[in-house]
Amino acid sequence: MRPFSLFLLCLTVLGVAPVRADDCGVLAHEVETLGKRERLNLCERYRGKVLLIVNTASQCGYTPQFAGLERLFARYESEGFVVIGAPSGDFGGQEFKSADRTEQVCRVNYGVSFPMLSKLHAGPSTPHPLFKALAQAAGRYPSWNFHKYLVGRDGQVLADFPSAMEPEAPALEAAVQQALAAPVAALGTP
Repeated sequence: MRPFSLFLLCLTVLGVAPVRADDCGVLAHEVETLGKRERLNLCERYRGKVLLIVNTASQCGYTPQFAGLERLFARYESEGFVVIGAPSGDFGGQEFKSADRTEQVCRVNYGVSFPMLSKLHAGPSTPHPLFKALAQAAGRYPSWNFHKYLVGRDGQVLADFPSAMEPEAPALEAAVQQALAAPVAALGTP
């Protein structure tokens, strides 16, 4: 028996199924974090969680939504909910070139504790693969900053919300609650 096959057999016997990319849905991507600039495999880190992925901008009229996103994150984090901010300068060039300045706005000005990614493209002309997958699943790309994609525990897009919708709007919060209440399917079963 080949070593890798033996390894997979051992994992199966132990009840640990290897994660396959097709088990990850839109989370089958690696990204870089803001600040520490660490590579992050979204599937490995957030598989089984409910996510709200938001394309952000530090100099936008919607930037105050960071406060509502932080409150929403704090309210549901213990239930497996995570907000992920993805800075982008695609809409109006409203994101700083400097990651330090972006981090200053998020962390210091708005007290953001949820994960923030390094600047990436969210628009349809040259989208990062994550936003391409989100847009294909939802049927639309962001048309401006602070577009929100709700991703279920299985890595599938459940809904998306326009920039103008506040993070604590009843419809958005109800969708988060419904996603968190949904039964957790067996993830990663071959």
